[in-house]
Amino acid sequence: MPLSRGADWGGSGPPPGGYVLAASDLEVRRIVTRARSSGADIPVIKLTGGDLWRSLGGRNPERPFSENLTTVGVDVGSALLDGQIYWFIAHLVARRTWFSGRCWVAANSSHYGSWNLAPRAHPGDGLLDLLDSDLPLFQRLQAQRRLHAGIHVPHPGIAYKRLPASQVTFPKAVPVYLDSERVGTFRNVSVRIEESALELVL
Repeated sequence: MPLSRGADWGGSGPPPGGYVLAASDLEVRRIVTRARSSGADIPVIKLTGGDLWRSLGGRNPERPFSENLTTVGVDVGSALLDGQIYWFIAHLVARRTWFSGRCWVAANSSHYGSWNLAPRAHPGDGLLDLLDSDLPLFQRLQAQRRLHAGIHVPHPGIAYKRLPASQVTFPKAVPVYLDSERVGTFRNVSVRIEESALELVL
């Protein structure tokens, strides 16, 4: 079930069986992809950096490993791109450039670098935050100035929905980025959330 606001989430103490280390969203995505591709269980991961880490309140990646830790269940995004399955941890972005053309985002994390791109996103609520925009340049620059604080939405030119699954078809193939890594160009993009598919240690 999606996480309700104010609900307890996660628990204290080191996880049984230990964990593997990852310093970024991309590293986590590669661990998840290897596990999914081989049919193995996704290991518990201690995350020390990246957009998802920041969205979860991560502030000190140098904290000693012997210290009492928090384990949380985190959703994972899956994407079907022109019929090929991929996974993402923090966000999927379909765009040519940030300065022109349509931009379509499926976010599991509120942060994208220094931007608070999807301010309502929570990686444990069973939902993806979907943003769809094609603003004129002047409005685009105005919105980008507000992205750091997350006050670019609501905006009449930015559609913002929160759904467990969605799909979009582009007239021509566009570059798609998963956790900030370009994975190719695609026309048909389908996304859905896998609830609590991953255990993270923070």
